Amino acid sequence: MFTRRTSIQLSGLALAILATLHGNPARAADTAASGAPAPAALPSKDKAKSLQTISVVATGQTRQVQTIGQEDIRAAPPGTSALKVLNELPGVNFQSSDPWGAYEWSTSISLHGFDQSRLGFTLDNIPLGTMSYAVTNGLQITRAISSDNIASVQLAQGAGALGTPSSSNLGGTVQFYSADPDEKAGIRVDQAIGSDNTHRTYVRLDTGDFHGFSMYVSYDHANTDKWKGYGSQRSNQANLKAVYQWGNGNRISLFADSSRRKEYDYQDLSLTSQRVLGWNFDYYQPDWNKAVQVAKAYQTTGQYNGVANGYPDSLAGLPANYDWLDADYYAGGGIRHDNLAGLSGSFNFGDNLTWNVGTYYHGDRGEGQWVTPYTPSPASGLPLSLRTTDYGLDRYGLTSSLQYTLGNNDIEVGVWGENSRNNIERNYFDLYGAYTDLWTIYDGQAPFYRAFLQHYTYDTRMAYAEDTLHLMDDRLTVNFGAKSLRSTTTSTSLVPTAAYAQGSIKASKGFLPQAGVDYRIDSYQDVYASYSKNIDAYGALPFATSQTAFDASKHTLKPEGSQTLEAGYRVRGSTYEAAADLYYTRFSNRLLQTTPCSAVQTCASQLNNVGSVDSRGVDLSLIWRPVQGVRWLNTLSYDSSKYQDDYLNGGVVATKGKYVVGIPSWMATSALSYRFGGWDFTLDGKYTGKRYITYTNDSSVPSYVLFNAGLSYDLGAVAGFRDIRLALNVTNLAGKHYFATTGTNGYVASDPYGYNQTLQAGAPRQAFFNVSARL
Repeated sequence: MFTRRTSIQLSGLALAILATLHGNPARAADTAASGAPAPAALPSKDKAKSLQTISVVATGQTRQVQTIGQEDIRAAPPGTSALKVLNELPGVNFQSSDPWGAYEWSTSISLHGFDQSRLGFTLDNIPLGTMSYAVTNGLQITRAISSDNIASVQLAQGAGALGTPSSSNLGGTVQFYSADPDEKAGIRVDQAIGSDNTHRTYVRLDTGDFHGFSMYVSYDHANTDKWKGYGSQRSNQANLKAVYQWGNGNRISLFADSSRRKEYDYQDLSLTSQRVLGWNFDYYQPDWNKAVQVAKAYQTTGQYNGVANGYPDSLAGLPANYDWLDADYYAGGGIRHDNLAGLSGSFNFGDNLTWNVGTYYHGDRGEGQWVTPYTPSPASGLPLSLRTTDYGLDRYGLTSSLQYTLGNNDIEVGVWGENSRNNIERNYFDLYGAYTDLWTIYDGQAPFYRAFLQHYTYDTRMAYAEDTLHLMDDRLTVNFGAKSLRSTTTSTSLVPTAAYAQGSIKASKGFLPQAGVDYRIDSYQDVYASYSKNIDAYGALPFATSQTAFDASKHTLKPEGSQTLEAGYRVRGSTYEAAADLYYTRFSNRLLQTTPCSAVQTCASQLNNVGSVDSRGVDLSLIWRPVQGVRWLNTLSYDSSKYQDDYLNGGVVATKGKYVVGIPSWMATSALSYRFGGWDFTLDGKYTGKRYITYTNDSSVPSYVLFNAGLSYDLGAVAGFRDIRLALNVTNLAGKHYFATTGTNGYVASDPYGYNQTLQAGAPRQAFFNVSARL
């Protein structure tokens, strides 16, 4: 097991290897023999999108940029989210309670102290919003594209590219790039089976290149039982990409995605419920009688005594009248229907001028379902009813940029605009017996009660300009620029019993600068530094409060902002690449949302400006390829993110000097891959440090180490197939019990006894086998 001490030893070993290699680069094997990249600048921006493997060095970039490629995605179990593959990179904390990172209620990612809601995500320059579970301004990458069709993922921590179309990228950006069609016509098929009755089928047809035109269409279907409890999770997804290229760098591309996802939920845990009831504790379903019994107890006495009804009282200090109603429910689930389309073009008007333009549409219809014991069914007399949260989203957008080279200057100017319309409503329906019909969307049926129906409009406009100077024979790169961002959110309540506020609020900043410098010491080394300033658009956050609270705060409320300083060193040889990055971020006007009721109930939130957060830390990474076919990745990350102020919420909440919730201070990764002939072997381990789950740091989840392994064999051309590959993957190799996601139902100021239901357990050891073939 990694401890803090062994994490430091791991880093020391990595640096020792690095020092040895860099001290005598001539001793390294030549590039062809090692299979490693040459010690030169990275490829151009477009070529970087098709990198095959992890890269921790981006020579010439004035900020920390890292990339994963198709081989890394392919090495994971089929259907694995590309976000989970990013977890091998330094500074990345990705969590999910399923082995693929696809179960959306539990997925979360944080970078350098910033949670997912304060990051930016794009696919082929199409904004994906914050990829949150609630459908407000985007969608998860697993619903936007099949992972099999992703060419690469580029991660920029702290300061993403100035022109990234995002209004939430305070702490960094993740850019996904779809694979282009193959030049040769063919068919790909991948069939996977595995633990918990997992089945996944992926099929792709490529037309090949025909006078500059090429296209593919793919379809995948996935179905798996939950690893604990009742229910399954299903998805169906179709992708299409068509490309036409002509002349010198001219290109038009169309990408389309249609996704249908249905998921039975895993029960959120608290520290208490896990300790008393175990890691496999889940929803009551299919025990309908137990659910009715619990609901009747609540309806008659307002409380359910689990100890008196068979639950063990094994936790020392647990009150005899502990309300077990807040520990378990009957069932929950989510449905998402998405359609996404993007049309983009790149037009070369000579050696010095390029115009890039794109337009996109995203439509979503979704529903979250929960059987609630707090509201009975009036028609049937049952003490339970079905509570649904219904989502409807339509958004349109345009991106455009001009790139012009003038002498040593690369000048870029661009704009982004998006209009979005979003409905969110909360409805209650009668139940007449045991609820089993998760796959039905209840939108359009008449509820017996509608708690709220909010209509939101989001209008976002961004413009930017940037100049990159190449000096001293390209050894020195300096870039500087700024963007202007304006986002207006309007909320309207469409039912008279408005639970939440309505009105309009604007987040805007006319000058958000960004500057950076990179100096190439020699062919192997460079140093860099950057500064960036960003703000985060409010979105629907201010309207989740009461009308009175919104009216009182809307004139003084300020958008969240960040200022990031970053500096680093990179070195790249024929058998290795390594990087060290230091950063400091000042996060101001942090908005904290607290909800004074359980997650299944409906009540207005409370919004507090809790001042600033300081984040500072270091990332170390080394990729070593000592011999042909071997790649060894080691990373070490330290982050100290602390609240700088106390705040008022019915009294002083003492958060000053406390660590930010959900963020581990220490993380370390070691991943070894070996290729020999047709064989590929991978073994990786990651240490994730302790994470606090209250703002006052009086409750936390412990550190853990997780291992995964994979083995594959490429048979090559067999029986008319161009290629056949067999693969076996084992996740959580050691069968570790651990808390994966934190904050699924938000965080609270204090919870010393561990009652807050806001944790997800990680999946146990699971195995998956797949066969892939090309015709």
